[in-house]
Amino acid sequence: MRELTGGRGTDSVIDAVGMEAHSSRGAKFAQQMAGLLPDAVAAKFMETAGVDRLNAFYLAIDCVRRGGTISLSGVYGGMADPLPMLTIFDKQIQLRMGQANVKRWVDDILPLLSDADPLGVEDFHTHRWGLTQGPEAYKMFQHKDDDCVKVLLDPAQ
Repeated sequence: MRELTGGRGTDSVIDAVGMEAHSSRGAKFAQQMAGLLPDAVAAKFMETAGVDRLNAFYLAIDCVRRGGTISLSGVYGGMADPLPMLTIFDKQIQLRMGQANVKRWVDDILPLLSDADPLGVEDFHTHRWGLTQGPEAYKMFQHKDDDCVKVLLDPAQ
């Protein structure tokens, strides 16, 4: 990035990764341990002791220029995550984040999902399977078997 921007960094970075839904041994262990605790204690433990893998976020901080913007659309849930606050402050980075405000954008997005397919969503999937094959399709996606990027679950199949 630095080479492409003459050493300056990008104006903005979008981090759409967030916490892992699977394949994290640390998260699995924490969930198993929390399962042994009373519900009230387990809830507080998962709320405050969660730690995410922040590689993508750290890379975003490194790549963005001074005064640039990082938009986090991925979800980070850990309360114990160490962040390089001095770097973020020194670079005057603007952080924008939040969950998907679906209701706010529905009226703007729905017209784009016409039969004309202006966003190219019809061709984005790499695999098309029936609804009953959902668990198998998710496993293929999770392991990236057969170059799987996106699975379209089709009720007609």
